[in-house]
Amino acid sequence: MSSTSIDDLLTFEEEAAPTGPQARRSRVGPVLRSLAWAAGVVAVLVVGLRAVGLQVSLPVLVAGVLAVLAIRRVTALLAPPPPPAGGRAATGEEDGSYNWGARDALRSAINRWEWPLDWSNTRPERFIEVVLPRIGELADERMRLKHGVTRESDPARARALLGDRLWTFLETPPRRTPSPRDLAVIVAELEKI
Repeated sequence: MSSTSIDDLLTFEEEAAPTGPQARRSRVGPVLRSLAWAAGVVAVLVVGLRAVGLQVSLPVLVAGVLAVLAIRRVTALLAPPPPPAGGRAATGEEDGSYNWGARDALRSAINRWEWPLDWSNTRPERFIEVVLPRIGELADERMRLKHGVTRESDPARARALLGDRLWTFLETPPRRTPSPRDLAVIVAELEKI
């Protein structure tokens, strides 16, 4: 079970960069490797150029090799991730241009809701067992964050905050799976909390 609020799905916080000796070592290693590669490439180029009778200024050669290695490093960092093993073919209305290999947090969050909702179309009991408790968790989390209460800690205040329609929906399981329009109304009411 997840205790993520609707607001959490739409916020992004970068992790703090590591500090201390471990962070310095992790930055020094790639630099030393790059310098070793540059020295090796410069040595091979100097020997190769002298073998064919050409003379090039050593600082110019070093600068050129470092520039090529820097460009190579930047393009490697900016390259998209490789496609997943087996790949995923475009289906339906998709044009095949979506990068399925990228880790899209919003898409992952949507999938966590899409799959249980899809299951509940064929098996209404799945809605009551899986989806309804998640909606209840969302309601409790929003009330806890905005008002400091949950349905369990202060039922009377929670009922007032949720409103009769949302309270009834959460407390008495529906006999059938709600339609997408009904769920949209429920989510809209949740976001008003």
